[in-house]
Amino acid sequence: MKKRFLLLVLTGIGLFLGCKKMQEPPKKEKLAKRVVAIGLDGISVEGYLKAKHPHLDALMQDGVLSLTTRNVMPSVTLPNWTSHLTGSGPEQHGVLSNGWELEKIVLPAIDVDEQGYYPSIFKILKENVPNVKTAFYYNWAELINSFNPLYMDEVSFEGDDEYQKNYGKALDFIIKNRMDPTMVFLYSVHTDHAGHNYGWMSPEYITSIEEIDSHIGQFIQKLKDEDLYDDTHFMFFTDHGGVPEKGHGGITPQELEVPWAITGPGIRKGQVLKEPNNSVNTAMTISYLFGCWNVPLSWTGEVPMSIFEPEKP
Repeated sequence: MKKRFLLLVLTGIGLFLGCKKMQEPPKKEKLAKRVVAIGLDGISVEGYLKAKHPHLDALMQDGVLSLTTRNVMPSVTLPNWTSHLTGSGPEQHGVLSNGWELEKIVLPAIDVDEQGYYPSIFKILKENVPNVKTAFYYNWAELINSFNPLYMDEVSFEGDDEYQKNYGKALDFIIKNRMDPTMVFLYSVHTDHAGHNYGWMSPEYITSIEEIDSHIGQFIQKLKDEDLYDDTHFMFFTDHGGVPEKGHGGITPQELEVPWAITGPGIRKGQVLKEPNNSVNTAMTISYLFGCWNVPLSWTGEVPMSIFEPEKP
């Protein structure tokens, strides 16, 4: 009886706090200095394997790559980017379509902040990491709709499928805040639009991947020139793949399984992620890198611990 009472008390405390503990975060000396999350829309595994992207290849040679990461359903843009950056699926955050707006909610989120937004990685970092700086760069107007910008120090939209100026702004932001923990989300939709306009695996679609790889290479080189590369964690992920008939949103592996990669201090080098992985693990992994011990109880993701180098005895 006493044990049962104690269990109920402990459960009540956990519910009251509204957060859960993940695996023990890295030791203080191994915490992330900064994370640069590169998000490219609509990158299928087949497209990733066919396109030539030497700069992404060079980056991920020092890290871990998954080609079987499972996205959430529906396999469309806003629900999946929301899942990446909130550690939760649509059944939790309530973003069910690309048309989601805070004023037009169909399924209420299971957890919201004071402004009505589901808690994102930006909120968690701002509340738990002293002096952290956060930035959100995008070129698809609706992408910002599901995130509370109050937890972002810089937000920049670049229209007409352009992304070059945002890459420059992100670089300036990182240099300016080089002494502070920094989280940068750097996104482009032009690859997805190439798939819709010309077809997934079309020459134009493959070219769109290869073109941005060149800009990623320039961005990385400038970080190296500023001595900001070696202590940076880089992540690369996408929201969905696509089928040749110019679409996505279905339940085929071509739409639901996508590339996901990470590199940086403490990450295994030149490895393929073999354990199951899901887009909801992205925010959990970022939280872990920054040493955030408590994450929202509503988050459902996990940290794929095999990405990390084993502790030396």
